[in-house]
This record gives sequence, C-alpha cells and structure tokens, in this order.
Amino acid sequence: MQLSARNQIPARVIGINTGEAIANVELDANGVRLVASITVEAARQLGLAEGASVTAVIKASDVMVATG
Repeated sequence: MQLSARNQIPARVIGINTGEAIANVELDANGVRLVASITVEAARQLGLAEGASVTAVIKASDVMVATG
C-alpha cells in the first residue's frame, strides 16, 4: 500500500488494551513508545497482536513545541 503521509514509522505492537469501542495499541518504535487509539473493529480486522510488525502513520495538521 502506498500513502501520501510522510510520517511513517516502523514499529512493533507491545500491548493492546481493548475497551468497548476503542483499542489503545501500544507500539515500540525503536525504543520510542507510541500509542494509537483505534476502533476495536479495526484492531480485529488488522489482526493486531503483541509482537506484530506494523507501520505507525502519523497525519497531523499542527505540531507544537514547548520549552521550560
């Protein structure tokens, strides 16, 4: 699959916390922890499980930077 999004980060699933409608998928991106909130249905359709290799695709219109 090809995407226009440039922020594509290879990662590994290290945990899945499933609620009634939303699944929080915890990822390890080369030592950086990322969490994706997706629907439970999407998690099932993707066949996500701990240890799976995935690509985190980040699409955001704003990035904020703060100091002190």
